Amino acid sequence: MFNDFPKLLWDLIPRLKAPAQAKPPPSTTVRTPTRSTTPQQVRYDELVREMKSIHRLRVNKWRSRTSGCAWEVHYADGRVSRLIESPYPRGPMSCAVFMHEVGHHAIGLHRYRPRCLEEYHAWRWGLDEMRERGFSVTDRVLTRRDDALRYAVAKAVRRGLKRLPAELVPWAPPGVFESGPDAASNQAKTSSSDPRLV
Repeated sequence: MFNDFPKLLWDLIPRLKAPAQAKPPPSTTVRTPTRSTTPQQVRYDELVREMKSIHRLRVNKWRSRTSGCAWEVHYADGRVSRLIESPYPRGPMSCAVFMHEVGHHAIGLHRYRPRCLEEYHAWRWGLDEMRERGFSVTDRVLTRRDDALRYAVAKAVRRGLKRLPAELVPWAPPGVFESGPDAASNQAKTSSSDPRLV
């Protein structure tokens, strides 16, 4: 009869089941996607290393979309950090966008005015470097370049651009810069420009 009587006070408290093993929370670390080791990808990897070293720049972020930007940070002690964001080169398009952003630093940020002229020279530098190194510049890449330059020129026009640099005439909005005394000279200069950029 008294054998069932609790011997200790703790024996009066109902025992709780031990909690089930909780699953660890999912990892919040961002993993770098694994890159294939095809010969072409090895060449892209080497290009990235070389561009970062030659132009002393740092990649702030690898973007998942084919867009990019380039900028500098100036410190009080005189140091300058050159930064870019772009997609990681895995094919002609992502490589072209990467090289275009590198091109901004290679030619010098803010060296050309208006801004649309800097865009032109960054594209020209990037595509020339790709060709010299044996990377493919496809028709899709050239279409992307054309779209980007048309957008840059249209943006400059909306902001009040009065005189279009001769290099950018092929990408001018229709009817905006086709009349006036500079039109003939602009067209003549453009016809003698690098045919790969038209």
